[in-house]
Amino acid sequence: MELENRTLEDARRLFDFLSEGDEGPETVDIVLAMGGQDLEVADTAAAAFFDKKAQLLICSGGFGKDTSALFREEEAVLYGRRCLELGVPEDRLVLERSAANSGENFRFTRELLARRGVFPRTGVVACKPYMARRAWATGAKQWPEVSWSVARPRCGLLEYVDRGRDMRTVLELMVGDLQRLRVYGGRFQAPVEVPENIWAAYERLAAEGFDRYVIREI
Repeated sequence: MELENRTLEDARRLFDFLSEGDEGPETVDIVLAMGGQDLEVADTAAAAFFDKKAQLLICSGGFGKDTSALFREEEAVLYGRRCLELGVPEDRLVLERSAANSGENFRFTRELLARRGVFPRTGVVACKPYMARRAWATGAKQWPEVSWSVARPRCGLLEYVDRGRDMRTVLELMVGDLQRLRVYGGRFQAPVEVPENIWAAYERLAAEGFDRYVIREI
């Protein structure tokens, strides 16, 4: 879809802000791939697994708000299959097949590993570019015993969309994520300061109709 100049500027502003995140140490205990509709996250997770010399790669996800009508198999199953294709050893791969949102990605994975006697101290969360800030904030709140860093594709908004994604869907998801970054701070996520110019861009995009995933009752 074609965007007006101001709309594109606002979209880029949100994308760049949401994509910021710390890449962390050279080695980590685990990589957690956050499930969703973007299967490229599995590639990002596999690359982080090898780059960071992780002990385990966990693919977490059942059916979420944007995949329940899209996939016939759980996100974790699809991600795990791709990770195996990319060379991740089967005995180092764990599937968490129930999570339906970002908080559950961390909580359910934490519980699953605890049942196996695994208690990591460092981890990388692999996610879509514009989930980087929110992924870190969620991990810091839901699993604070782990020092989290982020792995995501390094690209701009237009490059990301040009790789086969729908611009409207990306904008709707970004608007929903930005809202949650502010309203969930201190409750489900660690607080993250959202500058006023970023919030103003969010409000304009929501007012233009990219509000499919905006929470109506807070």
